[in-house]
Amino acid sequence: MEDVATRLARNVRTLREARAMTQAQMAKLAAIPRATWANIESGSANPTLAVLDRVATAFQVTIEELIAAPRSEARLYPKAELAVKMRGAAMIRKLLPDPIPGMEIDRFELPPRAKVTGIPHTPGTREYLTCEAGTIVLVASGEEYRLEAGDVVAFRGDQRHSYANPGTKPAIAYSVVVIARR
Repeated sequence: MEDVATRLARNVRTLREARAMTQAQMAKLAAIPRATWANIESGSANPTLAVLDRVATAFQVTIEELIAAPRSEARLYPKAELAVKMRGAAMIRKLLPDPIPGMEIDRFELPPRAKVTGIPHTPGTREYLTCEAGTIVLVASGEEYRLEAGDVVAFRGDQRHSYANPGTKPAIAYSVVVIARR
């Protein structure tokens, strides 16, 4: 198991090299001395939170990403491993195997003439619904939106809403819910 300083060094070096930048260029971008940058990449530094924040900001990543343990390069998740739930006649499947904090990303498959009532989220939440195939009728806050393939509607996810397929073929939609932070 690597210690935090070693993980930080490896991650910072990997991020810098992926951007094809020198240590001096990155140090300047982060507004820290180049020697400090070199110490971080060597694993001998014990940077303050302020320095970590500057490095993360320069890379446009989170501090967590700077110190995270490595993940495997890639992993196949067979369809059977992804969460699926039925809500009425609609099949709702998670698109990603790992949760993204503050977000829900789902694939909806609605059979012909099916209707599903959405569950209002916390106040301030936004939902983005895109129609991939067929026709989806969204009713949100008393307004009706008819989506054809490729259409997107953004709406308040904290209100009552429903999804319907008025067609004679299955309809497929993707929902991205951005949960409001308190």
